[in-house]
Amino acid sequence: MEDKLKHFFSENNFDLKEPHSGHLERFERKLNLPNKKAKTPWKWLSVAASVILVLGFSLGSNHQKRQMDLADVSPKMEEVQNYFVSTINAEIKTLELNRSLDTETIIESALDELEELEDNYKIFVQELTKNGMQRRVIAAMIKNYQRRLDILERTLQQIDKIKNTNNLNNEIYI
Repeated sequence: MEDKLKHFFSENNFDLKEPHSGHLERFERKLNLPNKKAKTPWKWLSVAASVILVLGFSLGSNHQKRQMDLADVSPKMEEVQNYFVSTINAEIKTLELNRSLDTETIIESALDELEELEDNYKIFVQELTKNGMQRRVIAAMIKNYQRRLDILERTLQQIDKIKNTNNLNNEIYI
């Protein structure tokens, strides 16, 4: 251990000169002097930045308009929306479970159609927010959900046909 320390000190060039006379007194004077000038601008800048952030957030949240959805129309419509959303999600999970090489194109086609209907639904949400609760918009939103379910049911029927055909072909060759 001592060899390592001696080696360290012998390799490095340290400043071994004595400080100028009066160094200790000058250092103590500088320590005792209050240095308010350096702290004050940072305090004011941090307060100003905080105020600007708070104002920015409050103005931003006031200008952002909340979008209405089918669930905002009435409690019954909320039930309808919850039913459709949960049923659609369950059907999509079933689709994904049945994904194979034989069903890939059918599933992808159905998901593309669903995506297009989702884009249309977003337009209906904007229209509902802009124009209020109009029956035609609400009816279009419900019809949109029904179309999605129809697409999913039709796709699952096609998948069942493909599976049955494959099972029949496998039974013939056994």
